[in-house]
Amino acid sequence: MTNILRLDASIKPAGSVSRRLTDRILARLTAAHPAASVTSRDLAAGLPAIDAAWIGAIFTPAEARTPEQAAIAAVSDTLIAEIKAADVLVIGLPIYNFGTPASLKTWFDHVARKGETFTYTEAGPQGLLTGKRAIIALSSDGTRFGSEIDFASGYVRHMLGFLGITDVDFVAADAMVFGPEEALAKAEGQVDALAA
Repeated sequence: MTNILRLDASIKPAGSVSRRLTDRILARLTAAHPAASVTSRDLAAGLPAIDAAWIGAIFTPAEARTPEQAAIAAVSDTLIAEIKAADVLVIGLPIYNFGTPASLKTWFDHVARKGETFTYTEAGPQGLLTGKRAIIALSSDGTRFGSEIDFASGYVRHMLGFLGITDVDFVAADAMVFGPEEALAKAEGQVDALAA
């Protein structure tokens, strides 16, 4: 069975291009894998930012955590359990101010945990989430995918690779202010050409 984790980060409740693309990707994947299970998480609904209390909770052994620490750690533990269970990640990536939405950065902060999703070796860091695939639905108004002002796609690719996920595809409805219909049609064509 295929387990799909869908992450949306757009702050737009309606009219979001990245959500439209993640819908299309999900429809393609579930048509090819009717028995697939889908876990959806709307990151724009909010995640607590990591802070000193988070570090204290994460680095305290589970059996020694206070009730407050256990509640703090439970958020990160849940997000890590979701990504570990997933075979495929479908991530909506709208570009805000040349970078990722803060909610997606916060999600990476929660799931990048030493001993859980990566480890350090003499050769450097090694991701522990190997054998997974990620499909990223990127959207932007003025930023062109892969350009020198696109600080989002490279960051997301790097973080996924850091976690061990190196099979990464992007579909991009980019620079939409210069031709929204053409940009969306291009991205939808990229979705339709993906191996499901």
